[in-house]
Amino acid sequence: MIPIPTLEQADRKTIQRFQEEKLRQFLAYLQAHSAFYQKLFTAHRIDISTVKTLEDLARLPFTTKEDLQHKNMEFRCVDAAQAADYVTTSGTSGDPVLLALTDKDLDRLAYNESLSYQCMGMAAGETVQLTTTMDRRFMAGLAYFLGARKAGMGVVRVGSGVPELQWDTIARINPQVIVCVPSFLLKMVEFAEANGIDYRRSSVKKALCIGEPIRNPDFSPNALASRIQGKWDIALFSTYASTEMGTAFTECVHGVGGHHHPELIITEFVDEDDNPIPYGEAGELVVTTLGVEGMPLLRFKTGDIVQPHYEPCACGRTTLRLGPVIGRKNQMVKYKGTTLYPPALFDLLNDMEEVENYVIEIANDEFGEDEITVKVGAKDGSEELLLKIKDRFRAKLRVSPRIIFVSIQEINCIRFPENSRKSVTLFDHRK
Repeated sequence: MIPIPTLEQADRKTIQRFQEEKLRQFLAYLQAHSAFYQKLFTAHRIDISTVKTLEDLARLPFTTKEDLQHKNMEFRCVDAAQAADYVTTSGTSGDPVLLALTDKDLDRLAYNESLSYQCMGMAAGETVQLTTTMDRRFMAGLAYFLGARKAGMGVVRVGSGVPELQWDTIARINPQVIVCVPSFLLKMVEFAEANGIDYRRSSVKKALCIGEPIRNPDFSPNALASRIQGKWDIALFSTYASTEMGTAFTECVHGVGGHHHPELIITEFVDEDDNPIPYGEAGELVVTTLGVEGMPLLRFKTGDIVQPHYEPCACGRTTLRLGPVIGRKNQMVKYKGTTLYPPALFDLLNDMEEVENYVIEIANDEFGEDEITVKVGAKDGSEELLLKIKDRFRAKLRVSPRIIFVSIQEINCIRFPENSRKSVTLFDHRK
């Protein structure tokens, strides 16, 4: 078993002192190598020698995704000869952002995901099956591959989709864990049941779930996780990560939030006005990357609203834990007097077995108000099912959006646009 890093079992003061020392080194690195931050420090008359504590961070400007998009090359701290790999964000919330990684950054990425496997209770000698793509400049597949190798684990790279190939691989290689989008597990179960595969007795006992939430705010399984585990007695582990921060928050066997690795990242939480939130309340996650050489980020606003938890975990870690993402700040919807985040809509639809697939579109109506349209794919798009869906929305969310039945095939085409690395469930057309 991979040991828990000593720092992640330390008291809060020890962790803070460690991060403050790393922060001072980080700011000096930016001052020496980053054109973007050199200009930022000059424009705001920032003397980095005065930034000595984590609390001092609040005096520094934020970095936004728009900064990365519009001034991308100014963030690079190394020349092209030192770039070992290039990745981009998915582009689901704007133009894809290009990031250059050095050899040191790849080592950091491997260390980060080896900790994810450690949280799951994995050990050297076990095998992980990857359903994430390794191509199209996608960081996740690369990260999980490198992490498994650092942890001494075997890897089988199957890629996304094709349940038949997934099951053939499982039968041939007997992996213990699968890395996948959780809703894909339902597709695998459906294929197994249709083809006489005894999936309940397969070698796969754990799934590292990416891209979709599997927990409610109280850490109980959400509708999607309940549907999966109602069919397949498999341990599900949630994870939260982004390409920009190159760091994952993965939950351990106790399932009470994704663990923070303070040697890799500094976290802050801010309210709608960008002020620090009261201790323990939900807010937008802001991150400062530690140990990144190619394109490090200072106070980067993720746009994700999350709930931090600070109690020590039974696994032995004393670091903070992140609850499931409540929503993205720029995706908040005000619909008929009710404030919603799309994950609430996803969870409700995932709980209905009659719903095969769906996409959600948000737009402005003629008066500039938010309008929600849900396109549902179902084998039986009856009036009865339509009323059932509307009643479920009213009961759970107090409002019912516009519901349209569309063929399952058409929604699959919408969800998997050409050249997309992952499925797209939400389309926000608001200005």
